Amino acid sequence: MLTYCTNIHPGEGWSDVVANLESHAIPVKRAVLPDAMFPLGLRVSGEAAEEVTIDEAKRFRDWCEEQGFCVPTLNGFPHGRFHGSGVKERVYLPDWRDPERAWYTRKLADLLAEWLPAGSVGSISTVPVAFRRGFDPDGLDAPSDADDWRLVHAHVCNALAHLDALRQSHGVEIVLAFEPEPRCVLETTKEAIAFFERMQLPASRADLAGLCFDCCHQAVEFEDASRSLASLRDAGVRIAKVQVSSALRAVGDEVAALPRFDEPVYLHQVVARDADGALHRFDDLGDFARAEVAAEEARVHFHVPIFAAHLGPCGTTRGFLEDALPLLAPDMLLEVETYSFDVLPAELRRTSVDESIVRELEWVRDLRSGAGAA
Repeated sequence: MLTYCTNIHPGEGWSDVVANLESHAIPVKRAVLPDAMFPLGLRVSGEAAEEVTIDEAKRFRDWCEEQGFCVPTLNGFPHGRFHGSGVKERVYLPDWRDPERAWYTRKLADLLAEWLPAGSVGSISTVPVAFRRGFDPDGLDAPSDADDWRLVHAHVCNALAHLDALRQSHGVEIVLAFEPEPRCVLETTKEAIAFFERMQLPASRADLAGLCFDCCHQAVEFEDASRSLASLRDAGVRIAKVQVSSALRAVGDEVAALPRFDEPVYLHQVVARDADGALHRFDDLGDFARAEVAAEEARVHFHVPIFAAHLGPCGTTRGFLEDALPLLAPDMLLEVETYSFDVLPAELRRTSVDESIVRELEWVRDLRSGAGAA
């Protein structure tokens, strides 16, 4: 199942969500899947979630059926404003220490339960616990009764209990999918595996917790796609969906060009590798530029069009996608996520957002079918 995430479209209210589908998703569907149900990777903000009643959710379900859409997954990561102003690390708030995160997740689950057909499986992607800076100073090695971890455990269990109740009442399985990201509490594949071991979730609900595997994020970490996916499989960690995304990659002299991608809206974490192979991590691109690290290669959390092997003065991590996608099960939910299209340098935005989305979806489809990706 292949879709794209509607977080690429600006707008926070429920009316914005519907307007964006009418303006963008309908033309995209017409171009790539005109005669079949098109899945939506729907972003519903905290504001929109508060606005949507169950009756409105049912009306939306009817609208989707009329237009040929289904909703298998929600992006429940960015709760607040996501476009047009400085988001940076506020994108993680509220994090899993805050009961508001659990409330937001429960509300999204209520909506998704109305949109999923009985007997089906859906997912809600969510923040990787919290941004690393400001989390418990003992970090990932904190004792199990540390305040931050105790709050996280309580709120995650609260959300999972709600998902389990919906499974009983609606006959649908909704998986809470934590999305590891650079400079967050869950960053590497190893930390994601350790998180599930640490949580010791109730056996009856543990299957309702999993991962959203974002290819951009793990590529930034210099991870190998095959080894990362194998580690998750061997550890029994459920992958609820894969976000098909690509990052900036600069090698050698290209590293000097990275600051031109610095911009004030999104956080662009950097992992740089020096001549000795050591990795150096930075919260944002500006921090990396000021540090003047002698990097042989640097990778930047900047979601770029996935079909591009090179973007202006820098390369991309498209190779990670070319390695990862053939390894995934045919029925894996794939969600293209290039939300930062609008903040690319203007000269690198040579097509409309809809044209770029269509090209990305076709690129994935060709790669998965064995037709190759130019």
